[in-house]
Amino acid sequence: MNRREFLKISATAALASGLPASLSAQTPSPQPASTVESRIRLGAPVYHSQEDIELFAKEHRRLGYRAAYSPNVSLHDSARIAAIRKAFQKEDVQIAEVGIWNNLMDPDPERRKENRRRMVEGLALAEELGARCVVNIAGSLNPQAWMGPHKGNFSQDFFDAVVEYSRAMIDEVKPKTTFFSLEIMGWSIPHDPDSYLKLIRAVERKQFGVHFDPTNMVNSVEKIYNTIALLNEAFDKLGKYIVSCHAKDIAWVVENQVHFVEVMPTTGELDYRTFLKRLAALPQQPPLMIEHLANNDEYQEAARRICGVMKEISI
Repeated sequence: MNRREFLKISATAALASGLPASLSAQTPSPQPASTVESRIRLGAPVYHSQEDIELFAKEHRRLGYRAAYSPNVSLHDSARIAAIRKAFQKEDVQIAEVGIWNNLMDPDPERRKENRRRMVEGLALAEELGARCVVNIAGSLNPQAWMGPHKGNFSQDFFDAVVEYSRAMIDEVKPKTTFFSLEIMGWSIPHDPDSYLKLIRAVERKQFGVHFDPTNMVNSVEKIYNTIALLNEAFDKLGKYIVSCHAKDIAWVVENQVHFVEVMPTTGELDYRTFLKRLAALPQQPPLMIEHLANNDEYQEAARRICGVMKEISI
């Protein structure tokens, strides 16, 4: 089960403390390196019953995670919301994100309206729970695949629509602690550091944050062979806005056409030493969530691999 399938079933709520003011649209004062704790909260999907939320939170710690995807909860279930907050705070597990995976630019007006309503509800839920962020992709004009490629995904009209709905959702919910965020994608804005920075400046809302997935930026031959430069550019331009991250990797399948595939973290072309070093230096400490693997054993292997790199670079 991939991450989007998993989150569609299980992720509708989140728990976390709010982010510091340094993530606002204004440029924060640089934090001296000596005061930044070199740590990363790592998390992954946990295959355990959520009926007893205390046991579910404990299972994250048993597996070695200090961050989590959001458990199941309705926006209107105040008792369960309170239980989630208490259970995860007790275990010191940071819930990273509320995932709403649908097409905010669906060509069908009725589906688009419903998808945006669900996104507003997700943002409200994230705020109610103190989540780090709510996340979706910006959307696609592809009529067959909700997250598919389309030439119109890079048009000015598409950009303007994303700015408009981002502002409208933030203004409707008025979040104080959580962030509205869009995941970087290879075939829809925001697709690279400059396009995300342009979007941030256009939306012009303090609670608009960056959901950072560096693997999704690797969409060309030049980029797959220069991930160190790509990562450094992204952190230089977007670092202070990052609210949550995804961990996976990318490899090249040799055939007649360019064909990239996702692989186990640290086994592909993404330079994890650079990724983790730059991530650990961010004062707001965004969680790092492993995704798109098949089962608990694979997630545990990915965690061991990532932690091995962390150890090498003293994180």
